[in-house]
Amino acid sequence: MTIFTVIGLLGGLSVFLYGMKLMGDGLEKSSGNQLKAFLGKLTKNPFQGLLLGIAVTGIIQSSSATTVMVVGFVNSGIMELSQSIGIIMGANIGTTVTAWLLSLTGITSDNVILQLFKPANLSLIVAAGGILLVMVSKNSKRRDIGGVLLGFSILMIGMELMSDAVKPLADVPEFTNILTIFSNPILGVLMGALLTAVIQSSSASVGILQALSATGSITYQTAIPIIMGQNIGTCITAILSSIGTNKNAKRAAVVHLSFNIIGTVAFLTLYYIIRATVTLPFVNNTINAAGIAIVHTTFNVFSTAIMFPFIRQLEKLAYMIIKSDKNTEATQLLDKRLLLNPSVAIEQCKLITNKMAELAESNLLASLSLIKSFDQKKADLIRQNENSVDYYEDNLGTYLVKVSQKSLTVDDSREASNLLHCIGDFERISDHAVNLLEVAEEIHIKKVEFSPAAQEEIGILSDAISEILHNTVQAFLQEDINSAKTIEPLEQVIDKIRYVLRDRHVARLQSGECTITAGFIFSDYLNNCERVADHCSNIAVSLIKLPEDSFDTHEYLRNVKTHGEASFDEQYSQYLKKYSV
Repeated sequence: MTIFTVIGLLGGLSVFLYGMKLMGDGLEKSSGNQLKAFLGKLTKNPFQGLLLGIAVTGIIQSSSATTVMVVGFVNSGIMELSQSIGIIMGANIGTTVTAWLLSLTGITSDNVILQLFKPANLSLIVAAGGILLVMVSKNSKRRDIGGVLLGFSILMIGMELMSDAVKPLADVPEFTNILTIFSNPILGVLMGALLTAVIQSSSASVGILQALSATGSITYQTAIPIIMGQNIGTCITAILSSIGTNKNAKRAAVVHLSFNIIGTVAFLTLYYIIRATVTLPFVNNTINAAGIAIVHTTFNVFSTAIMFPFIRQLEKLAYMIIKSDKNTEATQLLDKRLLLNPSVAIEQCKLITNKMAELAESNLLASLSLIKSFDQKKADLIRQNENSVDYYEDNLGTYLVKVSQKSLTVDDSREASNLLHCIGDFERISDHAVNLLEVAEEIHIKKVEFSPAAQEEIGILSDAISEILHNTVQAFLQEDINSAKTIEPLEQVIDKIRYVLRDRHVARLQSGECTITAGFIFSDYLNNCERVADHCSNIAVSLIKLPEDSFDTHEYLRNVKTHGEASFDEQYSQYLKKYSV
């Protein structure tokens, strides 16, 4: 063994790990929408969770990434602990796909078609296709696929480099003697766990073992305990990810570790009982890359099969290890762990923004009701809700900036920009709710009475504001562009109402029909209502212009006003008639 052997092994490992990362990143970007769809289909059915875990891990080629996402989901309250267990089990099966891809190095047939699948040949073909898509295609989806192909080819080249580097070790007795030590099940498991914990990827550590199998010095007896340990070692990523999370997220990491430890103990116990009872001729045979893939898959399917009926018991075990305390756990709404998959992180931001929008609407409607009849409990609740809206806006803004710094698909980038635009408007609507609350408080404290005409005007404008806000929130929640297009006609009507009511208000002041105090309060009421309608218009325009990747609000409004469509004019006339003053 020379220094060049070490350099070749480390160089091959570096290329291999880079290829795996490049392929994983490309798969995550190209599969962002699928992951959103999977997330939307979460159920309490453990079997569906199992299939979800297999599918997601098969797509992104990393059980560690899947389990980290699961920890983030549980921590954010998206997913219950019971839902996460089936997904964790499925992730262990899904990660075996990588080992099968790497087993292509074992192809030795002279058949031309099979020879094409040898890494030395396949990687070059795939690399050519990948670089063509990356450099020529203007479609971001195709470029992402090109990145996947390049990552795969680099991964296979790294695998070949590692295999070539270690082949001379077959003639080194010391190397063979070291491997013999790991035939001891305890040492083998520890070795596999340590290697995987260091590089934090069971797929990569299995790949290294497959590369070492090219020496012809690794037997089934040696490989089996190491593979068991590799499945335990991969839990370190989820455990590290759970630091600083709530107790349920920590329990999800504990479930992952418990599942793999129990599966390893059960598999090895059964394996050695069979060995003691029956002669297994293959155990001393040399194992190759395909054999390692078979053992890896068999173990994970076996563990899932025996543990699946005991999901509830696994959950109870997690609760026994991570005990609840008397204090209520604060759920982190936006978990930094979700940033590992920007598409999922943006989907979570949308869910939180939806809550923010509904809370802002509830606040504004409550404030409008206080104008007619003041209620101190309702006033306190409005201020409390405003603090929540501010909290949402601060955290969403910071989080979305972090997401935007990641490598995003075009659709995700547009969605992130849209959310950044809208959260500010929803926060300002809630601010105006507090302003209207203060108007109501002043009316109540100073016992201000409006003229019958002013009361009727307040009622009409309140109804118009309630409708425009409700329609805006529903259009945002449902991402309905057609509904968003109905907002601007009503906003124009509200502007007209404000001008009319302002002129009437001045006339009442001049005639002495309205007091100065009531006049100031009425003016504050008009201004806040008009500003709420403006923010509704901003949100609607953001939704309408999102598909065009444009947020030029002024240009859109200018075009609508100067080149109004027939539908716009018709809707404007209907609203003008409905809210006639």
